[in-house]
Amino acid sequence: MQNGTCEALNSKMRDELLNETLFFGLDHARSAVERWVTAYNATRPHSALGNLAAAAYAVKLTAIGDRLLVTETLRRSPIAPSAQSRRFQPSALVSRG
Repeated sequence: MQNGTCEALNSKMRDELLNETLFFGLDHARSAVERWVTAYNATRPHSALGNLAAAAYAVKLTAIGDRLLVTETLRRSPIAPSAQSRRFQPSALVSRG
């Protein structure tokens, strides 16, 4: 089974670029693909990212990450208390027989 994300990207690229464009050479194809990828990442809203462009989502995610590195306010106590240290005294081995 193929990766769903890759399949979605391939489908959109095929529908929006490859089926709509007549390429006149390798350089033309490369520049058209580069323009499409730039638009796809920089300006096109993605529903999986809250209708933000991928570049805007990356900026937002980086800002959140930077805040997590700078502040310690999101640290929480552990869900369960740590185990109490037990005083363990090994029992003597008793020989039978």
